[in-house]
Amino acid sequence: MHNPAAGSTTWNVGVRVLYFLDMASIQKEVAIMATDDAVWNAVQDFGAVHLRLVPGFLKDCRLEGDTRTVTFANGVVAREQLVDCNHSARRLVYCVLPNERVAHYNAVLQVLARDQASCTLVWTVDFLPHELAPYIDKQMTAALSVMGETLRSRGSGNPH
Repeated sequence: MHNPAAGSTTWNVGVRVLYFLDMASIQKEVAIMATDDAVWNAVQDFGAVHLRLVPGFLKDCRLEGDTRTVTFANGVVAREQLVDCNHSARRLVYCVLPNERVAHYNAVLQVLARDQASCTLVWTVDFLPHELAPYIDKQMTAALSVMGETLRSRGSGNPH
């Protein structure tokens, strides 16, 4: 598996995790039959993630400035801070503020056009400690499933 003392890079294909000096990185993507404009419209709406991207997976989201407090369906609460929202690159970056479980968590969501009617949503998360990889991988898989279904069914529909 991983030998931190060696500082080596190891791929664990089962959970698609890259370990580098104890930092784990997971990247997942989903193809969506909706325009990149429609998907980006929902992704960039940082304060409405619970309504526009992952309804049911997140129960609540409260936005205060550039920080949102999200409540997951499993009861976990996290504070996430917006790092960057680049409209021209269709790239949103956020971090989870350090807490008792997570020392570092940085996430990037990027929308890439495939053709005029579809796109790919790429989600990359780098985090510490790397031992959280199985849990974070499972959560990302579940969230992406909800995102894909929500974005396909609603397009850019804004429930506000």
